[in-house]
Amino acid sequence: MTQENTAQRAFATIVGDSDGPDATEARNGLRHIASLSMTKVADGLIDPKLVLAWLLTSLGAPAVYVGALVPIREAGALLPQMPMAPLVQSMKRRKWLWVMGSAGQGICAGLIAIAALTLDGARAGIAVCAALALLAICRAACSVSYKEILGKTVGKTRRGAVTGLAGSVSSVGVLIFAALLISGLGQSRSLVVWAIVLAASLWVGAAALFSTIAESPSEVNGNGSAGFGVLREDATLRRFILVRGLLVSTALAPPYLVILSGDGGNSTLGKLGALVLASAMASLLSSYIWGRVSDLSSRRVLILTGLIGAVAMLAAIMLWAASLAGTFWAMPAVLFVLMIAYHGVRQGRSTYLVDLAPEDRRAAYAAVSNTVIGALLLVAGLLGGGAALIGAQAALALFAVMALAGAFVAKGLKEVEHQE
Repeated sequence: MTQENTAQRAFATIVGDSDGPDATEARNGLRHIASLSMTKVADGLIDPKLVLAWLLTSLGAPAVYVGALVPIREAGALLPQMPMAPLVQSMKRRKWLWVMGSAGQGICAGLIAIAALTLDGARAGIAVCAALALLAICRAACSVSYKEILGKTVGKTRRGAVTGLAGSVSSVGVLIFAALLISGLGQSRSLVVWAIVLAASLWVGAAALFSTIAESPSEVNGNGSAGFGVLREDATLRRFILVRGLLVSTALAPPYLVILSGDGGNSTLGKLGALVLASAMASLLSSYIWGRVSDLSSRRVLILTGLIGAVAMLAAIMLWAASLAGTFWAMPAVLFVLMIAYHGVRQGRSTYLVDLAPEDRRAAYAAVSNTVIGALLLVAGLLGGGAALIGAQAALALFAVMALAGAFVAKGLKEVEHQE
């Protein structure tokens, strides 16, 4: 009884609601936070933009495999979600798909570590890309099922705090790792491989913990089919996907900030390490706050983050025009602000979709939304070389316009947090 009261008080403090959560919800909420924190640390330790790119380069893999890492990871985690959604709807307890997905990511991370220890050159590139593709599919299983589980086990105005706190807590581990990489202490291949092994352990541990969440059985029916028909039926969902698509600009812009910094003396690892450090700092300081604000109005979070992201990108262009982009403070500062917007977009869109979707169709809504965004990200990855031809400044200007448009379109979204 004492443990239940302690868990209830702790969770009530986290979500800022002393009356809402009962003991079961409190235990579930704390398990959500711990599990998500573990998986988010694992994500940072195996970041394709930083860790895997450096690893393949150190193994002598051709550049084509290095360039394929991010599109494989991002699109692979989103595109399979639509065919997976009916599987979620057919399960009485949806947590088991998340458990299998998290454990699968751990196994795939282990395969990447083995490949790094035993292969080199093109063979290492093929093996790591193949394992990453499998990891991305496992991640898709976690993503498509998680909103269902969160919606069933945590109350409506407390979900943003759960995911936001997990983002902030996990940032501490990623900050330490980024600092090691930037300092040079972490540029040993063996240390990087051990970091990947740690990521594998964290995913498996998160799966074990998540399996203990108390989830009531769901009614199995055909209402959760994940076809594009939900787009025809729900105008708000269509507008939300448009907003999310426009705000993808906050995720696509950071590499162009690194280009604008123009510091040719830094290695690729150092530049990406600075990006990870800025992202982790922004997540640490803002994710929980964005989560709490999203519980009040995720619509307003989407508007605000679009505006902040646009200001950051325009500031980068202005700093470049003033010949300040190469100074030690300019781009890191812009990166930090942009990453605050990026993490706000993530919190806002996640909370909005969970609260918007009918209880029996959350998986369908998530799958359709993620499939559309996955296709957009895949196209963006394929056109990345073309975007580089128009210059970092022009690309950032385009992304700023997209972010502003996203904020404008988000104004037309309805409020979903306080309606039944």
